[in-house]
Amino acid sequence: MRPPSPAARAVSPAASAPTLAPARPAWRRRTPWRTYLLTLLALAGGLLMVTPFAWALATSLKAGGALTELPPRLVPAEPTLNAYREVVSRFPFARVFLNSALVAVTTTVGQLAICSMAGYAFARFRFPGRDALFAVYIATLMVPFAVVVTPLFIIVTRLGWGDTYAGLIVPGLFSAFGTFFMRQFFLSIPRELEEAATIDGAGTVATFFRIVVPMTGPALATLGVLSFMGSWNSFLWPLLIIDDRNLMTLPVALSTLQGMYPGQTQWNVVMAGTVMATVPTVLVFLLAQRWVIEGVAASGVKG
Repeated sequence: MRPPSPAARAVSPAASAPTLAPARPAWRRRTPWRTYLLTLLALAGGLLMVTPFAWALATSLKAGGALTELPPRLVPAEPTLNAYREVVSRFPFARVFLNSALVAVTTTVGQLAICSMAGYAFARFRFPGRDALFAVYIATLMVPFAVVVTPLFIIVTRLGWGDTYAGLIVPGLFSAFGTFFMRQFFLSIPRELEEAATIDGAGTVATFFRIVVPMTGPALATLGVLSFMGSWNSFLWPLLIIDDRNLMTLPVALSTLQGMYPGQTQWNVVMAGTVMATVPTVLVFLLAQRWVIEGVAASGVKG
């Protein structure tokens, strides 16, 4: 058998196929400079946010004499837990902590229930004056709480809720922001899902609880974190409505750690109380962080 001629070898597919350059390894690909810039900005922002908490933690572990060291140290030379023992001995810490937990959890659960139902009504139901009522409802967000605290105090005391858990919890169950937030999320849910449930014979209540609510996990988690943090850190309203020491919440109790005159405040004790009050909110956020960003993004899809 004859070998192929030089002309045949010149036009063969193997010879005519172009040679592909080897793919560049992933580690050798060039990263855009904007990625580095955004990373540096994110790191700088993270450090700015963590620094106050780190300083409070470091101060809470210092002895009283170490607070006046120059230059100040971030890491104490001789850390001690005396400031935390002092916080626990100043007031009934366990009772105060449980009061704050009860008020925050109850307020959060109630606000999630009320705001989700109100948001669904504004998003799906059509009734006369709906848009005008919603506009007035949202306009209350521009009114500072200090403006409405006096009439709210009069209403609560006339109801006989002064110095009670009801006075602490009930005013916080209603939130214009929570209603707006849930309404925005409900508007992003396709109506076809609810129409299919209606065709299958489900009523409004069944459609809401069986079809809509299971899809609102990210929004409920986000609103729950915001509601819990707001209730946990509330200071002005518990200060006005509560006189009984046994009903005192944690922010009000921490205010008693500061001295009445300059130079009397033990800042290591104040920082120890601050750290103890901050830990629950950090834990709640860490548990719900996987849903928070998704909830914020989805709530602004359609308005």
